[in-house]
Amino acid sequence: MPRRASKREDTNQIAARIVSISTGQPPPKVKRKKNPAAVALGKLGGSKGGKIRAERLSAARRREIAQKAAEVRWKAQPVR
Repeated sequence: MPRRASKREDTNQIAARIVSISTGQPPPKVKRKKNPAAVALGKLGGSKGGKIRAERLSAARRREIAQKAAEVRWKAQPVR
């Protein structure tokens, strides 16, 4: 799977890493900056999504989901 373009090193960063390795110095650490807007969006929905879904599900529906998950988990697998 191809990596995202934002996580690739710049050609200057690659050159600096090669030079530092060839001269015996430790390679420079590349700091990856997170997008603050994306971080805020992740905190909005991710922290409360599971709790709200669990509250909205009826006991019968939760049981159906659990049984289906158990069947998939315990489905006959080939012996190695």
